[in-house]
Amino acid sequence: MLPKGNFSRCLAFAGLSLFFASAVEAAPSSSPVGTANVTVADPTVPRPPGKPCVVQLFSNDTFDDFNTRPFSYTPPAGCGTHWSKVVLEADFSVTAGVQFDRTATIFLGGVNLFFGTTQEPTSTLAPSWHVERDLTDYSALFRKAGQGQADIGNIVDSTYTGVINGSARLLFYPASIVAPAAKVPDVVYPLGSDPVGSTVLLDSSANAMTTTLTLPRNVEHAYLDVFTQGQSTPDEFWYTCVPDQYASQTGECGGGNFREAEISVDGQPAGVAPVYPWIFTGGADLFIWKPTPGVQTLNFVPYRVDLTPFAGLLSNGSPHQVTLTLAGVNNYFMATGSLLVYEDPHASRVSGQVISNTLANQPATPTIGSTLSTDSSGNTTGNVTTNLSRHFVIKGYVNTSHGRVDTTVDQTVSFANTEIFDITSTIYDQTSKQLTSVEGESTSKTGAFVTGQFHQSFRYPLYMESDETVTASTGDLTVFTNIRQGFDEHTALSIDGFPLYAADVHNHHEGSDSIVYSPDFAILSHSGQNSKQDFTFSDSLGGCYRASVSAANDVVTAYSSGNACPGRQNRVFWFTEPDGAPYQGEGFLGW
Repeated sequence: MLPKGNFSRCLAFAGLSLFFASAVEAAPSSSPVGTANVTVADPTVPRPPGKPCVVQLFSNDTFDDFNTRPFSYTPPAGCGTHWSKVVLEADFSVTAGVQFDRTATIFLGGVNLFFGTTQEPTSTLAPSWHVERDLTDYSALFRKAGQGQADIGNIVDSTYTGVINGSARLLFYPASIVAPAAKVPDVVYPLGSDPVGSTVLLDSSANAMTTTLTLPRNVEHAYLDVFTQGQSTPDEFWYTCVPDQYASQTGECGGGNFREAEISVDGQPAGVAPVYPWIFTGGADLFIWKPTPGVQTLNFVPYRVDLTPFAGLLSNGSPHQVTLTLAGVNNYFMATGSLLVYEDPHASRVSGQVISNTLANQPATPTIGSTLSTDSSGNTTGNVTTNLSRHFVIKGYVNTSHGRVDTTVDQTVSFANTEIFDITSTIYDQTSKQLTSVEGESTSKTGAFVTGQFHQSFRYPLYMESDETVTASTGDLTVFTNIRQGFDEHTALSIDGFPLYAADVHNHHEGSDSIVYSPDFAILSHSGQNSKQDFTFSDSLGGCYRASVSAANDVVTAYSSGNACPGRQNRVFWFTEPDGAPYQGEGFLGW
């Protein structure tokens, strides 16, 4: 949360910046209608005024094996050490041919800079795409030289011929009077990776991504950015699985469909991070995602966990273990995390402790229900439900240079999944309905004065219908797939009841297609492919972003940008996060 003393200074700078630094989202130089190349509705990262300093991390690297591509990093010369914004830009492509979707990561000094997947090519199309990530909160990492690596493990042989290429750079925007240096974490720590950086494999709930750290003696706030992504069967499609006792009856993967990251400090539960159901560009029906992939598929957004109630404990000079485990994991998840620490600038030591923690007595154990029935002919109908909702409150305090600060994290995290089946000798119909939601608030008080109140709510809706029909005369299998997924986020920042800022992000994708397979599962044809992505952002400062892209038969059929905004033009402010990237009170309007 924002320190009490920053309140008037924050508003003054906010007004100055709002007056000068409204950023207009650039429209495509030409209409993408008719293209088969990757086209998305997502906004790019808004930029402050001024020319950035650029540091190239790697350029035109080829990814055709499972070796990492190392690079060396040197801070930008003549650009200072405190910046108004730091942005990662990366460009990728894959040659025409046959290739799987691949996982892509970039690390520096053990810290993750980028996590996403790749677009699948076709025999006639070599797709290319551009991604961006706001890394301003990671500025402390970029003030010293270090070693990094990019990793896109890829097979290239006589069958899988697509070669992936990529480049990445960091853009540093110098601080100015209209774009002051951002108030960023003082230290960034990698969680559970090697010194250069890699994801951590979690293949059972007993596995852990963990690190032991001795933190500075003056930690005032702490946050953990988390990525958890399912890979390999069955966890690539974890959201369609059923509990083991129903796997044989339904013919589905076992292990259940509940997944949730559990965060602990020294073994004490400290927070949870819901798992977003990202879908690879080869997932479910590979044609649905051409040319528009699913929500965040090419560029994941991390989930941020507020660990500030533990700040006093973390400052006591002893080593502390920060750990992430994954409830429900059933074979293969990859995870990475970064711990962001703010220090008290006017005290070399602080003290404090955790006061109460109701999460500690609430295990991540969902309730399972079923109406499945199988008749004498072997036909199975009914559904399987999985539900879990937990409300918890964690309180802690820190004795800082500006008094005792009490922080309360109050959250309700819910998960609901229903798998609906209709199975006979000639059809296999399954519908998955899933909703993960978070409703939470972090509140900081100095005495009776509320120095910061940050509210967040998330909704991750997913609907997936798969109808399979066997043609008796040929044995061919026709599979109709219909998918809808979304990312909904609302945030609001206030001080002592005075609202400072609120924002809403909605990213929704829907698509359907029908594929005909031969008895040996070779694709014979597909038809009816269509998809649409809608992306909207609005905030209390008047920022507005609207974009939509539609596709059919593997090409873009419609594209609009800014149409529903004032003046029919997207306009956002350079310090906002229109893509839904995490922020807290410290880094927003907190110069």
